[in-house]
Parts: sequence; structure tokens; C-alpha cells
Amino acid sequence: MSGHSKWATTKHKKAAIDAKRGKLFAKLIKNIEVAARTGGPDPDGNPTLYDAIQKAKKQSVPNDNIDRAVKRGGGAEGGGADYTTIMYEGYGPSGVAFLIECLTDNKNRAAMEVRTAMTRNGGTMADPGSVSYMFGRKGIIIVPAEQEGGPTNEDDVLMAVLDAGAEEVNDHDGSFEVVCEPGDLVAVRTALQEAGLDYDSADASFVPSVNVEVDAEGAAKVIKLIDALEDSDDVQNVWANFDAPDEVMADL
Repeated sequence: MSGHSKWATTKHKKAAIDAKRGKLFAKLIKNIEVAARTGGPDPDGNPTLYDAIQKAKKQSVPNDNIDRAVKRGGGAEGGGADYTTIMYEGYGPSGVAFLIECLTDNKNRAAMEVRTAMTRNGGTMADPGSVSYMFGRKGIIIVPAEQEGGPTNEDDVLMAVLDAGAEEVNDHDGSFEVVCEPGDLVAVRTALQEAGLDYDSADASFVPSVNVEVDAEGAAKVIKLIDALEDSDDVQNVWANFDAPDEVMADL
């Protein structure tokens, strides 16, 4: 799981300094709108919406944008699009397996943009099911080591989440990754809050069961492909089963 773990943390840091902030805002807003449409506009009764709003706030999305997205999704304000989730599968450089989740109102456009990004960056599309079996669904919560009340440690995080269903806690140099079953995500996140610990993100994610080891050159190519895919407005999430040495990930 280390490849996913490193990437989950790196991806979070990458998002925080992403120059394409407008694109990031758009994806976070889309998540809020879809969550409100699917589970209702009340964050207290809709954990998916609650987490989507929290993530948007962490990335400094203005409250007005968040409120309008909730209203559009909940039907209180017009203009919402009819989004569909589509999962694409493929292989990238070094035989790394890719899962690409799109949230789109135009399936043809999404398919074309994903295919173009893959073929231009050393990737190939794969048939449905040929890659997804290598990944399992898990709840992933990223907890920063630096908290408002001072730094926290792995034991503090572990004690907070152990009884809530967490399976493991991984230390990733400045943040902790809590892994659980997707159905325990809300309970684990709530346990952290009750222990006074803030979290950066709480998502149902795909974790690879097998990782492909890549060197510095291979990792650079994989991340270039991930960047190209994430450039598409329709692409919401990219998961890849690569593992690279810590120093290589730090340089990238």
C-alpha cells in the first residue's frame, strides 16, 4: 500500500500548491453539487456532502461558491448540470495500472479527453475490469501532524481512531494517513473530531493490492500522465499502483 500512501499524501500537498487553482475549485464545487443532489442539501444528514464542503473550505473555496453549489445540487437554485460518474481503466508508463474517475455531463467529451491524455503520455486504455481488480475500496483520512493545539503524533491519532474501525495509521513525514473500510469513514472522521484532531481530507479511495516499483525516470513519466489527466475538467480522481523511493517522490 506504500505507493498509494505516498501518492495520497503527495497529491494532497500538490493540490495545496496547485497553480491551476481555478480548475481545482471547479472540481471541488462539482463534488459538492453532486453530493447535495444525491444525498440531500443538509450536511448534517449527508456525510458525503459534509466532507466535500470541508475539503473545499480547506482549499479556500469562497463560502458563496460553496453555498450556491449546495443550492444547485439540492434544487433550490437553477443551473445545475446532470453529472454522471464514469470509470476508465488503463496502463501507463512502466506498466503502471490506472483508474480514472470522471464526473461529467458529456460522456463523449470525457472519453476523448482521457484517451488523448493517455496516448500522448505513454499510456493505453484497457477494457473494463482488466485493471480494477488490482484495487480495493478503502476510506483514507489525511491528518496533519501540526494541529492548532500543537503537534500530534502517531500514537495520539491511533488512540483516537482505534475503536471507530480504523485498520491502520501510517506516518508520512508531516501527516498521518488513517485507513479504514469505506463504511467506517464517517465514524473514524467523527472520532478524530471528538479527540480534537483536525483532518485535511476524508475520502473513499482506491488502494492497489499490488504495486509496480518505478525509478526516478519512471515516476516522472507516471506523474506527467497523472497531471495530463487531471488537466481535464471531467476527471475528478486518478489512482495508480506505482511505488517509488521516498527521495524520488520528495523531488517530484
